[in-house]
Amino acid sequence: MAEALAPPLPDDIDRLAAAVLQAACAAELRLASAESCTGGLLASLLTDIPGKSHAFERGFVTYTDEAKHELLGVPKDILQSAGAVSEPCAVAMAEGALKHSHADIAVSITGFTEGGPGAPAGLVHLACARRGQATRHRVERFGDVGRAEVRLSALRVALTLFQDSLSALAAASRPALRRSP
Repeated sequence: MAEALAPPLPDDIDRLAAAVLQAACAAELRLASAESCTGGLLASLLTDIPGKSHAFERGFVTYTDEAKHELLGVPKDILQSAGAVSEPCAVAMAEGALKHSHADIAVSITGFTEGGPGAPAGLVHLACARRGQATRHRVERFGDVGRAEVRLSALRVALTLFQDSLSALAAASRPALRRSP
């Protein structure tokens, strides 16, 4: 039985997505996503908000190692040595999404929604790549809280990464205040 959006997305995620798109529109920037364990939920969310979804340039759903390599250019040696759920893979996914799109900022998500041998439930690696900037990585350990909750929690973090990157751009573009002598 599918459990992707049952119950529907929480209001805080909708508000955060709207704020991210508003900031991207205001800055005239385009966004991209590279998703594995969220299966395209981030892309779906960012294209579901009327009047602002044009800020989302494209999304990559790369659930398998082959897709990560073929669509995003994640090196096979990273997938074989570090694994698909790792910092190097998340960084390569975000950077690959920028390289293979016209976006200005890309966020990647890769993780384990369920546990297994060598696969701790709730371990998620995310990265945010911005043209001309160093790629930032974030690891989350949500725990064995269920597939749907891990995916929702990953959406929150991914949106926060977009928001932080957009806020940093906005702050950098503001003129400095002058102090009186």
